[in-house]
Amino acid sequence: MQSKALASVVATLVLTATAVLAQTTHSGTTTGPNGNSATRTATHSGGQTNVTATGPNGQTATRSTTHYAGGNSTTVTGPNGESANRTVTGRGTGNVTATTTGPNGESATRNTSRYPGGSSSTVTGPNGQSANRTVTGRGTGAATVTRTGPRGTAVRHR
Repeated sequence: MQSKALASVVATLVLTATAVLAQTTHSGTTTGPNGNSATRTATHSGGQTNVTATGPNGQTATRSTTHYAGGNSTTVTGPNGESANRTVTGRGTGNVTATTTGPNGESATRNTSRYPGGSSSTVTGPNGQSANRTVTGRGTGAATVTRTGPRGTAVRHR
């Protein structure tokens, strides 16, 4: 009896490990009212997701995302071969940073901190200008949202 139970547990673990480590692919084609079609294929394996989309004109765009503890990194490449990158770090810590770099090499960054009763975000553009959004009093019925940027400050009470 114990050997059957052990064999069942081992078989379950093998199936689970196979499912976790397996590569999955999803594809689809959409046809518009004019008869033109576009396809999309997404493949996921481990911590990597790749998506390819091909339009009715045959041009292709891709997105490749690597997932890891606390964040991810994504590269999007357009049909012209130019790409943009976005990296997110700090997920699960209360302090998240997202940086996006475009094909021209310029970057924008968003830093967000979450804490009991509120949050604070700062966005800094490639020209160095920044804007802030702070929420206080969340969950109290008297939240305040303050936005500060190059054109001034606005306060809203909810």
